[in-house]
Amino acid sequence: MSKALRWTLRIIGSILCLLIIGLVGGYLFLRSGLPQIDGEITLKGVSAAVSITRDERGVPTISAQSSDDAYFALGFVHAQDRLFQMDAMRRLGAGRLSEILGDTALETDRLMRTLGLYASAEDQVNAASPALKAALTAYAAGVNAFIANHSGAWPPEFYLLNYRPEAWQPADSLVWGRLMALDLSNNWQAEASNRSMKRGVPAYLYDLLVTAPSPRAASNDGGNLPLLRQPLSEASNSWVVGPQQSASGKPLIANDPHLGLALPSTWYLARIETPEMTWTGATAPGMPFIIIGTNQLVAWTFTTTHGDTQDLFEEKLVAGRANQYETPDGPQPFVTHQEKIRVKGADDTEITIRSTRHGPVVSDLGGDPGTPDTVLALSWTALLPDDRTPEAILAINKARDAAALEVALIDFHAPEQNVVYADAEGITGFIAAGRVPQRRTIFEGSRLPAPGWSGAYDWIGTLPMSSLPQLRGDSIDFLVTANNDIRPLGYRPFITADWPDDARARRIRELLRAGALHTLDRLKSIQLDSHSAPLLAFVRHWQSEAAKADPDLAANLIDWDGSMDRNAAAPLIATIWVDRVAKRLLADEMRGHFSDWWFWQIDRLELLLADGRACDDVESPAKDSCADILAAAFADTRRDLTAAYGSDPTHWHWGDSHRAPFNHPVYSHIPLLKDWLSADLATDGDFFSVNRGTTLPPRNGVALPHIHGPSLRFLMDFADPDGALFVLAGGQSGNPLSPHFTDGLADWRDGSYRLLKEGGSNQLVLEPVSTP
Repeated sequence: MSKALRWTLRIIGSILCLLIIGLVGGYLFLRSGLPQIDGEITLKGVSAAVSITRDERGVPTISAQSSDDAYFALGFVHAQDRLFQMDAMRRLGAGRLSEILGDTALETDRLMRTLGLYASAEDQVNAASPALKAALTAYAAGVNAFIANHSGAWPPEFYLLNYRPEAWQPADSLVWGRLMALDLSNNWQAEASNRSMKRGVPAYLYDLLVTAPSPRAASNDGGNLPLLRQPLSEASNSWVVGPQQSASGKPLIANDPHLGLALPSTWYLARIETPEMTWTGATAPGMPFIIIGTNQLVAWTFTTTHGDTQDLFEEKLVAGRANQYETPDGPQPFVTHQEKIRVKGADDTEITIRSTRHGPVVSDLGGDPGTPDTVLALSWTALLPDDRTPEAILAINKARDAAALEVALIDFHAPEQNVVYADAEGITGFIAAGRVPQRRTIFEGSRLPAPGWSGAYDWIGTLPMSSLPQLRGDSIDFLVTANNDIRPLGYRPFITADWPDDARARRIRELLRAGALHTLDRLKSIQLDSHSAPLLAFVRHWQSEAAKADPDLAANLIDWDGSMDRNAAAPLIATIWVDRVAKRLLADEMRGHFSDWWFWQIDRLELLLADGRACDDVESPAKDSCADILAAAFADTRRDLTAAYGSDPTHWHWGDSHRAPFNHPVYSHIPLLKDWLSADLATDGDFFSVNRGTTLPPRNGVALPHIHGPSLRFLMDFADPDGALFVLAGGQSGNPLSPHFTDGLADWRDGSYRLLKEGGSNQLVLEPVSTP
């Protein structure tokens, strides 16, 4: 070996050693940011020692001598495990993401500044009761104690984005609720989409897709209603079983709120013990309260009501005066103010926000304002003054019986939610709590932007609590809400024109009625049920057409029972077939609107096939029938699944296409880290199953990513108030170097529930600063 080669190898070896040392050193440094879980920390802000033990999954039990010390400790552990998530949340709500992400976040920041969500949170803080202010202040002190006393590394995202966290403020907590209200309200987007579609598709098709009654709607308690596209916000299951139907003789309660699936989870599990009360349940990092769970005397759960709480109003500009708009009382000037958005790596951006008597002008954000002489303003119950929702959440946490919880819900304003509850005395009930607008006149079913200049369609108030759908008692067999129509027979006030598909509610009721006396094990099996009734009904209705086109492939559907089992072929064949039918029926007729509209509206496909007009391809001289469409779509299914998974259907599995990609909002955009720090697992369920497995329709190929579903599962039997069961979609930690980053995913997928009881060998004690 030559001397030059030896020196070259030595240099390469030295570089590799330095690289390895650097990687190991960097890894060890980043690990120094994992939370301290043993020992003692002396901190200003606690009045007495607080014990924090963690179980084997990192779930804390906080034992404190007062509520304020408990709030302080919850803020501290939230910051230990989820500080970047909390910081990103408050920046999102305040319209400050561009400061750390650059101009890619400018559109989002403009939206948040226009809606004024953070200003609304500040108003809530200013109007807060002494008890709420004390809770928010104590929680913020706990977060800030962690930031101020932090040693070691910050969470990795702060280094990747090159910034550090600021001190926590009480409004930072309350903006979480404003963001959740936005996430769970969508009529604004639906009205804009409907208007665009009405202008762009044939009139008969708009009627069938938007306003025609669903063939399944007659089963709804509320009557014959159309069912529209169901955005991802419209999903969750909750039910309660009364003492008469419970094997224990006490109420049983179940909830699984459906949200986007990502890392870290929306929720953070905790158990909090004080002399006043013991709470167990799901907290939201950034908030000092249990959002879903129990205080052992009362348990509460949430599903979205799907109430129509947003309206777009067309405002007519005054001719020759662009700064004024028409009102019933004559021309009025827009209310305007300036906002400055700091942008990383670029100059600050100045924006002008305009508002009318109806609300902020959202057409200034882009999109179609309608005509050159109009703009669109948003009315939304979450923007009404004096929103007391945080007071309601505090009062729910403190409620000692169902009656107290019902009183608390008077202040629950936005978003409108079905609150299903039970108490230790056997009372069960639900209330569709939240502000619902009363309109002077309803314009076009409240599906399109309303003329704002006449006043004819203005809001004239909100429904009183007594007029909201609700039911209560100690002899109720069971109550079910799953985003279905919850109005009782004869109910007259307007909640919404369009209710989501009720397949999940019908399935839950069916399974509850089929059982004898219920137990938590029975409720577990219902939460994990993957039966897809609408998809099965479609297959059975049109199976003969599939058999004519491809009898061998259709044979896989003959004995299928509707179970969306990740190991079975039939769910995959059926789902891809439905998608290909939709494409062949509508892609040409909808003239570019198809991809924005199509989201598994099987009820619409049934209407279109029964009507027949959409079955003839407008671009082909040949006359097509609906049977032709169904056969061609089935051939497409064979072709596309063969290209993806081979020619043998016995080797096809629903879980090959239906996979849940748990991505991180930062790491998923970085090469190598994206693959290393994301989780991906095959899952059961679909859009219609109780075990929700919502997937985006495939734009190309057959990939069906499961991007929305149960973010949490909660079960409780009041015969054992300390035995509430939970499973989280993810882990407790937001740090990828923590063993608790993804350790809950297998439990979540497979239905392995866990108790939140005090335990674990690790104990951290927060000690107060001693006074002389």
